[in-house]
Amino acid sequence: MATDDTVGTGTVRLTTAQALVRFLAAQYSERDGERQRLVPGVWGIFGHGNVAGLGQALLQAATTGEADLPYYPARNEQAMVHASAAFAKMRDRLQAFACTASTGPGSTNMVTGAALATTNRLPVLLLPSDMFATRGPDPVLQQLEDTRGGDVTVNDALRPVSKYWDRVVRPEQLVPAALAAMRVLTDPAETGAVTLCLPQDVQAEAHDWPVDFFRPRTWHIDRPQPDPAAVRRAAEAIRDARRPLIIAGGGAVYSRATEELRAFAEETGIPVADTHAGKGAVPWDHACAVGGIGSTGTSAANALARDADLVIGIGTRYSDFTTASHTVFADPDVEFVNLNVARLDAAKHSAHQIVADARSGLEALRRELSGWKAEDAHRERARALAGEWARTTDACYAVDNGPLPAQTAVLGVLNDALDDTDVIINAAGSLPGDMQMLWRARDPKAYNVEYAYSCMGYEVAAGLGTKMAAPEREVVVLVGDGSYLMLSQEITTMVAEGVKVVIVVLQNHGFASIGALSEDLGSQRFGTRYRYRDPGTGLLDGSTLPVDLAANAASLGARTIRADGLKELRAAVGAAKAADTVTVVHIETDPTGPNPPSNGWWDVPVSEVSELDSTRRAYRAYAEHKREQRHYL
Repeated sequence: MATDDTVGTGTVRLTTAQALVRFLAAQYSERDGERQRLVPGVWGIFGHGNVAGLGQALLQAATTGEADLPYYPARNEQAMVHASAAFAKMRDRLQAFACTASTGPGSTNMVTGAALATTNRLPVLLLPSDMFATRGPDPVLQQLEDTRGGDVTVNDALRPVSKYWDRVVRPEQLVPAALAAMRVLTDPAETGAVTLCLPQDVQAEAHDWPVDFFRPRTWHIDRPQPDPAAVRRAAEAIRDARRPLIIAGGGAVYSRATEELRAFAEETGIPVADTHAGKGAVPWDHACAVGGIGSTGTSAANALARDADLVIGIGTRYSDFTTASHTVFADPDVEFVNLNVARLDAAKHSAHQIVADARSGLEALRRELSGWKAEDAHRERARALAGEWARTTDACYAVDNGPLPAQTAVLGVLNDALDDTDVIINAAGSLPGDMQMLWRARDPKAYNVEYAYSCMGYEVAAGLGTKMAAPEREVVVLVGDGSYLMLSQEITTMVAEGVKVVIVVLQNHGFASIGALSEDLGSQRFGTRYRYRDPGTGLLDGSTLPVDLAANAASLGARTIRADGLKELRAAVGAAKAADTVTVVHIETDPTGPNPPSNGWWDVPVSEVSELDSTRRAYRAYAEHKREQRHYL
């Protein structure tokens, strides 16, 4: 709910775009007495459709001072949405950037970013330009002509990846649309990408707006309290459990419930595993911490999960990686207690539901369970398993793999080089799996691995958004060559805006993650190496392509350092952290591992029939795992 800080009367004549800029500049969010601008600025790339609408409005606001809404030019529309999502993640979803793009391809370039934001439940406001509402000059440049209806445009592609979607075809429609957009952006249970499509003629059309529309509004983000009966039912299930396990998800971080979670774990003795979004909610060396859970989880967490008779999910949505595709919780009588602000997630796996803010729910559970503690044998086993995994991690960090270092050894160097509050960013490839198992996070904001959508190309843009959200922190982007080649243009934006980020590029000349998966599934790493095509075989298995990513980064304006081996990498990261400009550290790594030992499974179907022996062997292994998969009822 929003509260109004001032009252105005009368009307003011503005274009729709000018009115939107003035409206956005007057929106605030508040939680726990902390008030901040809800929309701190606008990312954009101008073209036909928005250059004379929102572009003119932002220029006018900046030159006249009528509205404080800074504009930041991006180099790629998808990237600016990623940067906005990372910013919102770092700010615990209390702030959300707006993103404007031109009509047609500029706007549809934001679809992938919108999907990432919504999948991760991160607020981003998208303002795609649209076709003429009057349809006078139809069909215009880049217009989709749909034989089924004249009101369909390419921006309809944003509908399924938006939590709220509207098209403003008359100026006065902006009033309810803008207010609805703010409601969704500030709803922790329903947030994600919010899309307001703006026809290019409507953006420039004048209207007499009520002055009250531009009054400062504060959107209060409440902490929904748990139902006492639900807390009692959950507490009863916990008391009856002999082998309980907590899974900390992103909701524990966004609600700033980490101190309450640690206290709850300490008082009850229940071990805590974490998802990617929840890593750092409990420090890795905490007495109750057992590491990542699921398909790429630690042996400690997964062993406890297999035997758990009760799983307590705190702010997690239970992705297939978290549940190891419904195989990691193996006790046939396992029950779930889910504390989540979203009923969608609280209800999963036939759980005892506590629909509430994570911090409020934990506070209530602590009171209800006062004096209760998990059995000594269970707590001792958890500590022993965590100790074993710590030694495994040490061994992975120390592996000597010959002339090209293993990725796990690179992680060891970085984990040593980064301070507790430095932020590490990654999203796709083999790195997220290695990082969930091996990364030692002690701060809930120090680990940003986007693994809800696992979007290649997120990393560099996310580094930009994260640093803008937390300029006091060192931000280190860890990216493979595959993701770097997809979306690295925002390095130039970092240079232009004076945003200092360290980018570590691992060059292994292909897709290491999918290469390993392809091999496991009997497809022999087909199509996963960056190679010349061999004229004899017709396959891409010739010599290595002469790609120089360090030179590419330098051409975008970054300072670059080439590291040959782990010793030089350690020195290069130190130099990059000490620098005052964006710095790219480039190192060649071994694409074949070795990988850390994993005992989780991920359901990726294998061809049931094949002429290849490798595929037939893989299918037999797949069928074995499928027998362990089940619904949690």
